[in-house]
Amino acid sequence: RGSRTRMVKLDPGVLRYMTREEFRVLTAVEMGMKNHEVVPTQLICNIAGLKHGGARKLISNLHRNKLIYHDAKKYDGYRLTYLGYDYLALKAFVARGKIKGVGNQIGVGKESDIFLVLTEDDKEAVLKIHRLGRVSFRAVKNKRDYLLHRKSASWLYMSRLAALREYAYMN
Repeated sequence: RGSRTRMVKLDPGVLRYMTREEFRVLTAVEMGMKNHEVVPTQLICNIAGLKHGGARKLISNLHRNKLIYHDAKKYDGYRLTYLGYDYLALKAFVARGKIKGVGNQIGVGKESDIFLVLTEDDKEAVLKIHRLGRVSFRAVKNKRDYLLHRKSASWLYMSRLAALREYAYMN
């Protein structure tokens, strides 16, 4: 399959066991992806502010758990997977006090996965996680104006733009 990432089921329970350092590395990969399709390993270490050996172990753990994808075609580097991006989003929602628990998946569409969540005030809500780039939705680059002045962008970045746009419509 080459560089295509196999979809891995979101396991919100794993979020509880991830360390601050692992999230620093995930965040470093996300930041590096603003300017790189594949983020060089050394740049990940620099952005995360961790010692090279310690960061390598964390990168290895994140790769084993399919939160980042290793690509050594041009140089040694990594990129976020949808699962890694999901964990960063869940961590942000928890840190902001928006949710305190993720329940069952209640829907799958061509653009998104939908989960039940529990808010901080113990109310049920719905969380929609965008998935632009699925095989059934490849023409999105041509049909929607997510890119604006850019010539290209990653599916993760376009998914983020789609989610922001949908959130703006809902408010």
